[in-house]
Amino acid sequence: MTLEQANELVKACASRMDTAYRGVVFDEWAIVSFKDRQGELVSYTGPRREDFQKNFADDIKELRGELLGNAHSVGDFEFARHGVGTKIEAFIVVGQGLFLICNHTGLSMNEIAKNPLWLGAQIPFAELSERFGADRLVLAV
Repeated sequence: MTLEQANELVKACASRMDTAYRGVVFDEWAIVSFKDRQGELVSYTGPRREDFQKNFADDIKELRGELLGNAHSVGDFEFARHGVGTKIEAFIVVGQGLFLICNHTGLSMNEIAKNPLWLGAQIPFAELSERFGADRLVLAV
């Protein structure tokens, strides 16, 4: 899939998750490339575009091993239960060396998951991961 298609899927997923949750689940969605173990921002939606890349190395600390460990296939995802503030809560592998970073800049994953509506909000997230598993993101060269 193209970057444009991926961004449309992410936007639709965010809307469905927020509707099911009756609030914002993740207010920050970013596609990041890890070509040389350095995160390079490819696409971003959220409240801190300027600060995202600058703070990225610190914000991914809880998930860094999973992001860089090469143990995941396209479509796999992980959550960090204790990331607070700008610390990254989740990611989906969307292509070769490409990750969709999902974050709520004001809540931790534990706080998000305390809402019983979180269970229903996970359905669109899981469906999004399956879509990428079936049709990975490929960036135009």
